[in-house]
Amino acid sequence: MTSTTLAGPGFLRSKLGGLPPAFWALWTGTLVNRVGMMVQPFIGVYLTQARGMSLAAAGAVMAVFGVGSLLSQIIAGWLADRFGRRITLTGGMVATAATMVALGYSTSLPAIVATMFVLGMTVDIYRPASTALVADLIPPLDRPRAYGLLFWALNLGFAVAMVAGGWLAQAGYGWMFGINAATSLAFGLLVWRAVPETLPARSGPGGPGRGGFADVLKDRLMVAFSVITLISTVAYSQAFTTLPLAMTHGGFTTVDYGMVIAVNGVLIVLVQPLTGDWFGRLDHSTVLAVGLAVIGAGFALTAAVSSIAGYALSVILWTAGEIVTAGIPGAIVAALAPPHLRGRYSGMYGFAWSGGALLAPLLGTGLLEVSPVALWSAIGAINLVAAGGLLAIGPALRRRTAAAEH
Repeated sequence: MTSTTLAGPGFLRSKLGGLPPAFWALWTGTLVNRVGMMVQPFIGVYLTQARGMSLAAAGAVMAVFGVGSLLSQIIAGWLADRFGRRITLTGGMVATAATMVALGYSTSLPAIVATMFVLGMTVDIYRPASTALVADLIPPLDRPRAYGLLFWALNLGFAVAMVAGGWLAQAGYGWMFGINAATSLAFGLLVWRAVPETLPARSGPGGPGRGGFADVLKDRLMVAFSVITLISTVAYSQAFTTLPLAMTHGGFTTVDYGMVIAVNGVLIVLVQPLTGDWFGRLDHSTVLAVGLAVIGAGFALTAAVSSIAGYALSVILWTAGEIVTAGIPGAIVAALAPPHLRGRYSGMYGFAWSGGALLAPLLGTGLLEVSPVALWSAIGAINLVAAGGLLAIGPALRRRTAAAEH
């Protein structure tokens, strides 16, 4: 009797089954690392309270971190294709652990600036390697589900980190740095021991080390998708950069913002695992376009709200769009990338994401100075532009995806 004659797969198997042990090792490491990732969300508070910096100085230091994160994606993509996914991820996490300890002991401004730049370089090195690993390990039809499960782990870990980080910040910032370093190290070592190297074997002109980012830039479809990613990230990042400023500007407290943004994490943790496999079976470009349009509508709704309930409703709406899109971008990048350039393609995607996150507060604060209505109306329109761009390149993405699956 073959497995096809057995009873249909159970509910859990349809959501979690069929993925190799190496993927679950990567998933577990991602969750552990994210649970400990409590320094980054509280770094502004740390710099102003523990190190006595002004808001302007702390903002400048965090911008240095952003520049490091931006550059890291290009470097990490090259490392993942040249030396391997496993060593890149493990090396990045070990370096992150060491830098976390160094930052915790840094007291002078030059030392803090230098370590923040290095931390920006190291803390996100894992992303291109992780994305390439999933593409190497998982067949195309299961990739949206796999990337969605990683997205879920990131959000679950982030929710825990925010609660634990707030408590540990009161107990002493040293605990935050120590735990963050320990979980980063655990992630790297887990991958090193439990995940095999998946770098494609050297074979003529398509082997590792052949080609480069020039080849990625020649791929007009990947460049177009990266631009769309940057545009949509500028809009999405407003939730964590300008939204708290807009709410406090409107007379609400940071506690109010925390309650509202918690809705995002709760919905993702409860709903996303139930829907990811279904959305993953649909046309990727259409699903992503619809998701971005819903996110845009959620942000646009923020222009018309003036209560906690109203803000929560807008968060529910754009979170629904985020749940729709979970796992889809990674699957698109994996379909576009030749196997020997998966690290570099993932690095280009990460570069676009980091670039959008870096630009988001600059655009958002400028628009907020005009008016909240101008801010949220513009952000909604930006995401509609991104959605329209996806629909425009949709036929080309479908052709490439179909070719990658055969």
